[in-house]
Amino acid sequence: MKTPLPVPAISSRKLKAYLSRFSDTRILVVGDLILDHYIWGTVNRVSPEAPVPVVHVNSESYRMGGAANVYHNIGTLGGQVELCGVIGDDSYGKQILKDIRNISKQRTGIFIDRSRPTIKKTRVIAHNQQIVRYDVEQREKIASSIERKIIRHVDSRLPDLSCIVISDYAKGLITEKLMRHIQEQATRYGVPIIVDPKVEHMSYYAGVTVITPNYLEAKQGAGFLASQQIPIQKIGGALQQGLDCQAVVVTRGEEGMSIFEKDDRSWTIPAVARQVYDVTGAGDTVVSTLALALSAKASIADAAVIANQAAGIVVGMVGTATVTRDQLQQVFSHDIA
Repeated sequence: MKTPLPVPAISSRKLKAYLSRFSDTRILVVGDLILDHYIWGTVNRVSPEAPVPVVHVNSESYRMGGAANVYHNIGTLGGQVELCGVIGDDSYGKQILKDIRNISKQRTGIFIDRSRPTIKKTRVIAHNQQIVRYDVEQREKIASSIERKIIRHVDSRLPDLSCIVISDYAKGLITEKLMRHIQEQATRYGVPIIVDPKVEHMSYYAGVTVITPNYLEAKQGAGFLASQQIPIQKIGGALQQGLDCQAVVVTRGEEGMSIFEKDDRSWTIPAVARQVYDVTGAGDTVVSTLALALSAKASIADAAVIANQAAGIVVGMVGTATVTRDQLQQVFSHDIA
């Protein structure tokens, strides 16, 4: 892998052109639907029963998580977006459906599986710090009958799409058969596939357009041990060549992003967050913005620069958050000035 190239600069004119085309995109998000549950409170003492903080609860809130948060991000940024996934026959599933309808009236492929609960992640937050998280989920592979319904739905939507996003949280929805079918049909229609991956499914993503692992996922996906000290150039190059993707975009927290393209070009983009409060959902924001920018005919390098700025905005907020086009425009205008 060659020495990384200089970070591409995006002019205000070019950025406006990309953002103006966001509304022309049509993106289908396929993945694990999660309801993020937040309990907000304060801590003033330690429990006499055990060495743990006692949280005085002030309020609760629900937000869309997982693939539903990707859907929310794309909608907030002005894209036309549809969602495909599975919920349980319970109150948490009804909450997700309610939130979906508040964002878009477009037809969706949400299927109810009465044999499994809606995935819920509960986070207890005190003084802007996460105290504990507990999850309700079932990680087994979805039933074949549900898998067939998802395949039929994706097939029905593909002719109208500008991009497919796979939001894989390894909760059972993304299977090898499903990925293979989506890849074959997307190739037939010339629709790019952007994947937010999980290490245990890395082999499923061979040949997709772009994957967006974090540093640890990229290292393990490339075949290295988590404890090994491996240069990012070696990790990214090995992963890109092994999967034969058009590009691998590795998110690296405070070290920014590194992009590795098929033609042996690479870039490292510095992080832009002014202050980090919460990284929850940052990966969702990256994959959402990448999908929109690529659908708006941005190069992979330009798309990654825009996604990096979007991630820098959301980590400055507490809880699962989204970015608007106006916020992106403002950040770029400030940097250009």
